[in-house]
Amino acid sequence: MGVSTVSGPWGRPLAVRIKGFSRGRTRPRRLKRKKGRDARMSLVIAQIINGLQTGSIFALVALGYSMVYGIILLLNFAHGDIIMVGAYMTFYAITTFHLHPLLSVVLAVVVSTLLGVVIEKVAYTPLRSAPRLSLLITAIGISFLLENGAQLIFGADSKSMDPMVTGNLSVGGISISYAALITILVSVAAMLLLTFLVQGTKLGKAMRAVSEDMGAAQLMGININKTISFTFAVGSALAGIGSVLYMCAYPQASPTMGSMLGLKAFVAAVLGGIGSIPGAVVGAFLIGICENIIKGLDDMLVQLGVLQTGLGLTTFSDAFTFALLIVILIAKPTGLFGEKATDKV
Repeated sequence: MGVSTVSGPWGRPLAVRIKGFSRGRTRPRRLKRKKGRDARMSLVIAQIINGLQTGSIFALVALGYSMVYGIILLLNFAHGDIIMVGAYMTFYAITTFHLHPLLSVVLAVVVSTLLGVVIEKVAYTPLRSAPRLSLLITAIGISFLLENGAQLIFGADSKSMDPMVTGNLSVGGISISYAALITILVSVAAMLLLTFLVQGTKLGKAMRAVSEDMGAAQLMGININKTISFTFAVGSALAGIGSVLYMCAYPQASPTMGSMLGLKAFVAAVLGGIGSIPGAVVGAFLIGICENIIKGLDDMLVQLGVLQTGLGLTTFSDAFTFALLIVILIAKPTGLFGEKATDKV
């Protein structure tokens, strides 16, 4: 490879030309532009991975909403507060009783499952033949009961602990936290297990039959009470798993933590089509990715030179969730995967 020097009028070299490359001054600029593109792409990929982590938690909670609504047409607004109870169980199991993290996970899931079944038996079963508005008001009341009960028992302040999962994995110059990786993998495994449960087991077939026509399912010998209780148990178990994964990402618990988390999961369920399990998953991942891209949009605009300082778009991420819901429902009222209901005559 030949090298030649080009001199200026005072004998000083202006540039060094290397055969096979362009002018010496152009190459550093190209390298700089390439590094800038790589940095921006790394930022985008990092935000997408964070969105998948957040969306995985939303998906586990949204599945509980969709399953319960698909069975008894109930919007269980107390579902988000089950996550709060599971988070407190995880916190005290690790910090007070010093249990192994895996035992803490089992304890949180078991307590969440039992709590969901107890709520269904005590609060919802007596009102099963009542108007749906009565069930909705009861669900809101249970939510406030759990939140205020947690404030009374655990205190109104947040309980923080050391991160359950630490460390990062570097892939192609992109750092992925082990917490994000575990959250995504566990959520996908839980969703696959749920799919098998619903599609390949007798209880799953009973759930689908009750969802399709409760009266006909009862005439065919399906135990309605058992099926509904099992649905609440599965949904609450998913919420318990979600609470543990939430503690992996944000290691603190507070009495009101389930409110916004449950509300966003409900939005994800409605966005995908309430009652649709695939729709709940897609809606949750869509909201999680969009939220995190908006949170990282300030940094990307600053790196591109469009802005000198950020616009504070992070504070807009919550509003974007509900704005997206409004747009989707205007365009498709049944959600992305929802089907238009037909009244039987």
